[in-house]
Amino acid sequence: MTTTTMSLRLPKELSEQLTSLAQATKRSKSFCVVEAIKNYVRQESWQIEAIEEGLENADAGRMIKHEDVKNWVSSWNTSHEKELPKC
Repeated sequence: MTTTTMSLRLPKELSEQLTSLAQATKRSKSFCVVEAIKNYVRQESWQIEAIEEGLENADAGRMIKHEDVKNWVSSWNTSHEKELPKC
């Protein structure tokens, strides 16, 4: 795997927390930061993709009526829980 170097400034308190985490997990600070960035990028990418997909569906007219969603959510945790409404 090819890597690249990045320099960044951290607030002192966050840097101290990172040092403590690295020591507690017996990992390097670099490892902890890479894991944190991986998780952040994965989460943000998923969210952006979901928003873009939702916008594409809305533009194409593929939407579920508000009343159908409201009825579905209202049925949660009841003996007559409904299935997810379809477009």
